[in-house]
Amino acid sequence: MDVLNAALSRFSPTAAPCFLKNQATGQIWPTNPIQVAAVDFLYRMVKAVKAQKNYEFWRDNIFGTSGRWTVEARILNERTIFTADPGNIKAMLATQFSDHGKGPDYHAMWKDFLGNSIFATDGEMWSASRKLVRPQFTRDRLSDLECFEAHMQTLFRVLDAADSLLGSKHAEGIPMSEEKVIDIRDLFYRFTFDVQPTSYLDRTSNRSQFAHAFDEVQRMQTIFVRSRQFSKFISKKTFRVSLNLMNGFIYNYVRRALSLSPQEAQQKSQSVLRDQIVGVLLAGRDTTAATLSWALYELSRQPEAVALLRSEILQTVGSDAPTYDQLKNMPYLKALLNETLRIYPAVPYNVRVALEDTTLPYGGGSDGSEPIAILKNTKIAYSTLILHRRRDLYPATSEKFADPTIFSPDRWQHWHPNPHDYIPFNAGPRICVGQQFALTEMPYVLCRLFQRFEKVESHMQQIDGGDPTLKADIILSPGDGVWVSLNTPRQR
Repeated sequence: MDVLNAALSRFSPTAAPCFLKNQATGQIWPTNPIQVAAVDFLYRMVKAVKAQKNYEFWRDNIFGTSGRWTVEARILNERTIFTADPGNIKAMLATQFSDHGKGPDYHAMWKDFLGNSIFATDGEMWSASRKLVRPQFTRDRLSDLECFEAHMQTLFRVLDAADSLLGSKHAEGIPMSEEKVIDIRDLFYRFTFDVQPTSYLDRTSNRSQFAHAFDEVQRMQTIFVRSRQFSKFISKKTFRVSLNLMNGFIYNYVRRALSLSPQEAQQKSQSVLRDQIVGVLLAGRDTTAATLSWALYELSRQPEAVALLRSEILQTVGSDAPTYDQLKNMPYLKALLNETLRIYPAVPYNVRVALEDTTLPYGGGSDGSEPIAILKNTKIAYSTLILHRRRDLYPATSEKFADPTIFSPDRWQHWHPNPHDYIPFNAGPRICVGQQFALTEMPYVLCRLFQRFEKVESHMQQIDGGDPTLKADIILSPGDGVWVSLNTPRQR
């Protein structure tokens, strides 16, 4: 394809159209400048990030104003495509995979945090990073459920002593007399950290300090990225302090690990191992902990779902630790996790960059049904969160089929989404490397939890009014925690 015309006025308030020509067919595809954005758009976008209103901004200000699922914006003279169209997402992730990647700018912007991990690289570097990470999620680890059980026992001991978790960390609005009210989100993040093979980063130090630094780096990095050229005016003091603390923990582990394996030390540098550890933690800790947190958030509001889940678990497994085959043979548990990943996808927003002049199949023409031209280096942002909640991709709402914005595991009894309408683990060659590990760990945790506990009660009404805060730095997590009480049968 050749670029025939890409003339854009540098500071013009409107964007001139540009075209791509298919050399084989001679067909010309115009770009489609639906929405023109400037500093005000960027300001409102960053403001939404800080207020944890990303979803509302995308829904109302990006797609809501145009009535389309692929729109174009010009932000500080940079053309950006926003899409929640499954056809376009399929093209980027699978059928036109080689045309799209993270790009050098993305790699440079995220390098302090992600380094050369799988989340920030392309080509041979990405392939090499993926090969380094893959052994952490092998089939042997999938079937070794004992790696979960030891940490489940630790979790149970903490839950039994839940009153010790209160004090200064107690949620505002919850009476201190309710001593068994705990933030289960915090415990899930501790649990998934411990399950990781890198959990012994530094057992002699305060791991909660590391976790806080890891989360703060993600939060600040997201603000920098959304601020684009204006990020240079944002103080990076907190970011640097947290980054140095995070790196200190990781490099201590790397140095100890290499001292035990001289051969490994010769093959891999400390920085390479540091980057892969960050990737493993992001893929294996945060995504799983967030999904488990959302599952408990919703279960605590739906006692009938808890009853169905517990009944299935006890009938299938009894009181013993579940086997791998038993975990895969509980349809309601599977439906519950599918629904959690549908309405709260772990990575709600993502981005690709055109590595060459190309097209996307939808977004052009008067109704958006025609291809749209994508010039090299164009950023394409897509939202799994918006995609999964699009009403037009679901059957009509009825007594048997809840609105797609409502949490309803029952929908999975008679609904099977098209492959790229539901992509909680991404798709194509870059599909989540830890997918199968997560789909073993999460049901194991829920199974063991509801073997022991009969009821889970929400205490979030006093905090968020029943409207969950969708905190989206890199991973989508409950912004106000998940404050619940768990009751065993003897506590009825």
